[in-house]
Amino acid sequence: MGIDFKEFQEKFSTSLRPWQRSFEFWARAVDIYAGYKVFQLRVNFEKDAAKAETMWERQHEYAAEKVYSMCSDMGGFFLKIAQILGKPDLAPAAWVRKLVTLCDQAPATPSNMVQLVLENELGKSVDEMFERFEWDPIGSASIAQVHRARLKGDKIDVVVKVQHPGVQDLMMTDLRNLKAFALCVQKTDIKFDFYSVCKEMEKQIGYEFDFTREADAMDRIRTFLLQVNRKTPVKVPRVIQNAVTRRVLVMEYIDGVPIMNLGDEIKKRGINPDGKMAAAAKQNILKSLTLAYGQMILKSGFFHADPHPGNILICKGSEVALLDYGQVKDLPNGLRLGYANLVLAIADNDHTRATEGFRELGIDTLSLCSNEQAELFKLAQVMFDTKLPSGVKVLQPFSEDSSIKKVAVRAFPEELFSVLRTVQLLRGLSVGLGINYSCAEQWRPIAEEALYLAGRIKGGLHELISTSLIVY
Repeated sequence: MGIDFKEFQEKFSTSLRPWQRSFEFWARAVDIYAGYKVFQLRVNFEKDAAKAETMWERQHEYAAEKVYSMCSDMGGFFLKIAQILGKPDLAPAAWVRKLVTLCDQAPATPSNMVQLVLENELGKSVDEMFERFEWDPIGSASIAQVHRARLKGDKIDVVVKVQHPGVQDLMMTDLRNLKAFALCVQKTDIKFDFYSVCKEMEKQIGYEFDFTREADAMDRIRTFLLQVNRKTPVKVPRVIQNAVTRRVLVMEYIDGVPIMNLGDEIKKRGINPDGKMAAAAKQNILKSLTLAYGQMILKSGFFHADPHPGNILICKGSEVALLDYGQVKDLPNGLRLGYANLVLAIADNDHTRATEGFRELGIDTLSLCSNEQAELFKLAQVMFDTKLPSGVKVLQPFSEDSSIKKVAVRAFPEELFSVLRTVQLLRGLSVGLGINYSCAEQWRPIAEEALYLAGRIKGGLHELISTSLIVY
């Protein structure tokens, strides 16, 4: 019996791919990290603050090119990393300028492969199921791509989400490498439990490969927001029944403009981007998102955990649509109420309560400075509020002035990472819209109501509900 050389070659190449990918990640990551360490030694000799700042900007631009190339060339999970790092408040401005272009962009799976996945998963030919199917995808992200279509005998358009074949194995390899890199970094530079953060990411992203789970989450959040509001603050797509499998998800099509293109859309309509009308629209968008997230996290505990710009559409009348429910989180009751308590501490500027809140949530810290309580409160703001602390314009965890350098985070509950990431993404949106606001202050009445209903605080329910309605 002869050997099929081509098949053998393909199998051998597939088995080598994770090793090649791991080597590529470590070579690139160590190069970027070492570049910063060498630069830090060099910049310390520069006494002129203005010159040092210029040097930092050049270094960030140099590193940004390398980070962009790594994320773009390797794709997969590194597109997710680009979405996290490409935010105006977290990464240096040079990184943001480069990485923001990678959001929600990935190589599309060829149409013949898409057809194969659709027909294997749904058990029918594309022509049997759809009146019309647009083979050019609306968008292609790290895990899946989406197509616009119309079901047979229907009058409204739908979106068909199709998973890229083979993407799961590659992403899991990437995550294992990132966990190992996180262990190295937290031992040498940043005293933060990044390893736990990576473990939670691994668990969360693992869920994203099952679209039946995503469909259930979408239905659950849609029902919840309709139940607790006279008018839902954000639109959630309706799942099309009997058209969902692990790798294919069909849902209603929502027409809107991606939030990243909002500025261009405002100009196109002849509206002054710096005028009152544009400012009011931006305020409404942020208010809707903040309310929806406050209710999901503090009232329900079950929330959409991926509000990056690629998942937010702006519809007619500044209405907001929230897409992609692959990453959701169901917070245990203790953590939900513990976070509600921390929200009140931040909103009330209560340093003692914030310190107690960290302990209650299981965030283990070690003080590396004299004014521990003040720095711990600053860290709470940086991690869990959208408003940047006074005097802070950009978060730079590597800088000597960073709260993470002054208060080491030795242990961080994995389950809280989704809350942390959600708040960071909301802050990125607010900075991008030019609005510096506190989500903790907006969420105060929701947090009070949650704690009151759990018997944790006393007060008139009528007073709490009437206060809540002002925000709602």
